[in-house]
Amino acid sequence: MDRTSTFEAERPRLTRIATQVLRDPVEAQDVVQTAWLRLRTSEHVDIENLPGWLTTVTVRLCLDRLRARVPQPVDPQEARASLDGGTDVAEDPAEQVVLADTVGVALQVVLERLTPDERVAFVLHDTFGVDFPTIAQILDHTPAATRKLASRARGKVRQPVAPERQADAVVVDAFLAAARQGDFARLLALLAPDVVVQGDAAAVQVGTPTRIEGREAVARMFDGAAAAALPVLVGDRPGAAWFLRGMPQVAFDFTVRDGLVHHVDFRADPGLLASLRRRTTAS
Repeated sequence: MDRTSTFEAERPRLTRIATQVLRDPVEAQDVVQTAWLRLRTSEHVDIENLPGWLTTVTVRLCLDRLRARVPQPVDPQEARASLDGGTDVAEDPAEQVVLADTVGVALQVVLERLTPDERVAFVLHDTFGVDFPTIAQILDHTPAATRKLASRARGKVRQPVAPERQADAVVVDAFLAAARQGDFARLLALLAPDVVVQGDAAAVQVGTPTRIEGREAVARMFDGAAAAALPVLVGDRPGAAWFLRGMPQVAFDFTVRDGLVHHVDFRADPGLLASLRRRTTAS
């Protein structure tokens, strides 16, 4: 079987992997197409295990996408873990890739709790059955560190999502959708009468208002806006952030009570922006 035929046979599996890691089917298709382009430019390279090579390339492309979404702070525990453990890394990760034919339980919001490396370790091992030495090669960690990544990921996944946070996410995402669509009536319906929008010093410097009060004034400000806002977690709260060239510029920190938005804080402190995590929408 030639390389083109092999790639087409592997495409559904590669797409499942990319979709499970990225939680975005469109982005997953783009990653798999990029893997195909990498293969085309490697036509003079001898690849003994083409399915394994394609898997490695696809996962590393996914990692690049995850890491580009939001800057990840260095985790000292992870850094120490990468120096611990044995050195029994497989010589050729492509030879070790063994994948299940089906995707396991779909993970939605819980995956957004994980760092990119934790997400890849968890998804590849627990969903697709890839062994730790292989994942270690992909992530450039030791197998022992990779086991710890997967273990920490399982711990985070097991933490229940508070029902009130799920309900808050529905309100936040409905509000952002109404803003983008210019649905003024819907915006009014989602805002508390005494709603306040306020910007911190860093946010005001990049152009956000200092303070706006009242349902109609806030609705007018957001009407037809928020096109560049993407869903994030601000701490453990569902929020959004304005991104420019893949980097967060301003976080929208929502306070939701009884199904209404009571406060929106525009926050642009670099430390806060670095801690943001992308999330899936509640819809």
